[in-house]
Order: sequence, then structure tokens, then C-alpha cells
Amino acid sequence: MSEHVLRAEGVGVRFGGVRALTGVDLGVRAGEVCGLIGPNGAGKTTLFDVLSGIRRPDRGRILLDGADITRRSPVWRARHGMRRTFQRRQLFGQLTVADNVLVAQEWRGGGGGPPADLLALPTRRARERERRTRCERVLADCGIGGLGAAYAGGLPVGQARMVELARAVADPPRVLLLDEPASGTSAPERERLAAVVRALAREEGCAVLLVEHDVAFVMEVCARVVVLDLGTVLAEGTPAQVRADPLVREAYLGTG
Repeated sequence: MSEHVLRAEGVGVRFGGVRALTGVDLGVRAGEVCGLIGPNGAGKTTLFDVLSGIRRPDRGRILLDGADITRRSPVWRARHGMRRTFQRRQLFGQLTVADNVLVAQEWRGGGGGPPADLLALPTRRARERERRTRCERVLADCGIGGLGAAYAGGLPVGQARMVELARAVADPPRVLLLDEPASGTSAPERERLAAVVRALAREEGCAVLLVEHDVAFVMEVCARVVVLDLGTVLAEGTPAQVRADPLVREAYLGTG
């Protein structure tokens, strides 16, 4: 496989006297779906915060395509292909589902600047058609194609999760960080989620790292799994290798 698109090297984070992460090394390659699991308090979300630029590590560095981006902002990372979802729902409730997805493409500009917007020039109309076509496609891929006109604030949890996923991939990502994406979803929604994630990796070469407490979902979707415990990497390998690891079974999976 290719070199890591995204890599954490020796990452350490402290909250006062508490070590949330200690010397964490982790990498994700293009076209790979990697799972990150572990008990509550293991440091999974803290690591996501460091990878996405929300929190700066006390030690270590973050590399994107081999370049050190440790001091780069979340906005810079997003505009260079890193996308993230969160544990808590982060939708614009007063906007429609379609507008929630369209807003993810606005940073690229409208084509022709303000004059094109005011005069509805052909360049602006063409760009808008492209955006709406992409929006319709990702909504359909996520199984919510009929919800474009619905207001996001009134959606049940499962559908809201799928809108968040659609928004994250509306502008094609190079790296996708999914924080508990299956939480609150139904079985059909989880199947759809798994299909979208696999397609992103296989067809678009996206590097996917997902945190999820639904271990069965992780083992089904991911080619590789990393286990965090007390802020350190406890184990890493294929789903079968991780399932069979006695340390993982003792710390997280159980012995049954």
C-alpha cells in the first residue's frame, strides 16, 4: 500500500496532571478504512481533536502527505482535504438538509466573484448547477435523497447522522475522520453508512479513520483496527488479530 496520507507521531496530550495521550503513533493510508476503538476515556476523541487541529499536542507532530501540519488551523486542514464529524450532532437546524450540504462547498467561491453573483453570469450558474448536482448525489448515496427540503433541526438522530456524513463528503475529502458515526442509527442506516465509507475509500482513494463503540460495525467495515487504552496504543492489526489479542479482550472486548 502507499505511504500514510495522515500520520500522528509520538503525540502526547496532558490535561493538568492527567495524561490523555502518551506517545501515540498512528497512520492512515489512501484508500484505507481504519478503526479506532477503546474504552471510554482511552483518548480517542482527544486524538481526533489533535488530528483535526482543534487541539495542539504537547508533544509529537501531525503529518499530512509527509508535511508537518501540527501548527496548522482546523480551517487550513479542512481546505486541504481533511473532514471530520463529531460525537454530538453539529447541523444547522434552521437550514434545510440540502442547504446543510451545499454550505460545505461555499468556501471554493461562486465563480466570477460578487459581480457574477449579482448579475447571475453563466459562470456562476454553471458552478451552482455543479454544486446542486453533487449535493443531490451525496444525499442519494447516503439514503436521504428525499429529505433535501426538510429542515435539519427536525430530523431524528439517525437521519441527522447521515446528513452530517453527506456534508462531510460533499466536497470530496482526502482524509475523513468519523467520530461515532453509527451512534443512534438504525440497522439499514448502518448498512448505508458502511457502503458509503467503503465506496469513498475504494473509488475516491479517501483515507478514513473512524471511532466507534459498535465493535461489530468496526470489524465489518475496517481493514485495520487500532486499540487505544489509557492514552496509549494497546494493539493494532486486522479485525481478526485484534479480536484474538488477549490484552484487547481483557481491556475492552471482554472474554466471553
